Amino acid sequence: MRSTSTPTAPRRRRRSVLAVTGLVAALALTATACEGSAQDKASDKADAAASQAAELGDGKIKIPADIADQLKEHGIDVDKWIDGGWQDWDKDKWLSEAKDFVNPVIEGLWKPDRMQSAKEANKTITTQDAAADQGVSDPEPAPVRATAEKTPYHDNAAPVGKVFFDSPDGPAVCSGTVVKDVNHPGKSNLVWTAGHCVHAGADGGWYRNIVFAPSYNDLGKSEAQLGNATASEVTPYGNWWADWVSTSNEWIQGGSETGGAGAAYDYAVLHVKPEQGAKSLEETVGAALDVDFSAPSATDVATMGAWGYPAAPPYNGLQMFKCLDRPGRLSLSPTLPTMYRIGCTMTGGSSGGGWFRVENGETKLVSNTSIGPENNTWLAGPQLGTGAEAVYQNMSRTYGGR
Repeated sequence: MRSTSTPTAPRRRRRSVLAVTGLVAALALTATACEGSAQDKASDKADAAASQAAELGDGKIKIPADIADQLKEHGIDVDKWIDGGWQDWDKDKWLSEAKDFVNPVIEGLWKPDRMQSAKEANKTITTQDAAADQGVSDPEPAPVRATAEKTPYHDNAAPVGKVFFDSPDGPAVCSGTVVKDVNHPGKSNLVWTAGHCVHAGADGGWYRNIVFAPSYNDLGKSEAQLGNATASEVTPYGNWWADWVSTSNEWIQGGSETGGAGAAYDYAVLHVKPEQGAKSLEETVGAALDVDFSAPSATDVATMGAWGYPAAPPYNGLQMFKCLDRPGRLSLSPTLPTMYRIGCTMTGGSSGGGWFRVENGETKLVSNTSIGPENNTWLAGPQLGTGAEAVYQNMSRTYGGR
């Protein structure tokens, strides 16, 4: 099954689940504050929290003092990091532990052309491997063809966007979703994605230069049309840098190129801040979704929908797609939690994209794309239970108000 972290190896596939009209109508994915979609104006300069910053180089780039100190603790020279030192992926120095995450803003790094060069990051498990535990898994679902989301995206799926990051193999891309912050209502800076979109798992460490771009390519323009597009057309809400990221210890310790024992725990929460501006992500985008941590049984859910930006052929990562299907169960091992599985033809790049269900008329995020087979016929995502809720709550309480 594919994930979306490295540009060279094949990545996980994502499934689009919004083909059902009733679900689409009920999904509260529309933005209500479109004025904030453009990058914040000069008057919305970074707030007071950014004042404790170390000026670097020409003085235009600022790094919060705590991040600068953290880099120094790991023997990293801040100026050299900004000047390209982050490209040193010495395995012995690749920061891996949960406490080691660092992601200072490098303003202007993620330009439109660099974003378009990012490759899908996937984990792949073969259909044969996935069927090994037939006694626990439901029958493999029939493929569901992904359908393109309507444009503009900010009117139809405002919380959805792309997660960009640098891996040892180069720029890579996943998908993500703006989620509500229960401890800071109306002012969330939280983004939900997959663990393999931020951390390489047992054999690696944290990826670098992690950025979220909500409603990427808002009008769904083709590659040719984007040739002369402005930054505001490509990233209408600007770039949002992750100043802290949390994923499960199970992913950090057991995740692998094929998902591994960490696949059932393959989720992550980003706390982000704007490259420019001061408003919260939720205020800027005008929408965010609740996260459902009840881990409902697949047999109790009639329909789940998955959104994302598939980037591996036949897709190119420029347009948003979705899939709708009745979920089934996938067990990779009797010792691991059961995952959700739906039919979907989305490919790598859709990793991390949210899975949604409608409950009592309200749309909630219930999973995220994690793995899929090499032939891109289905997607699987983790159940979000007490472990996922603990990751989320810790992020909200510790960093949410910043």
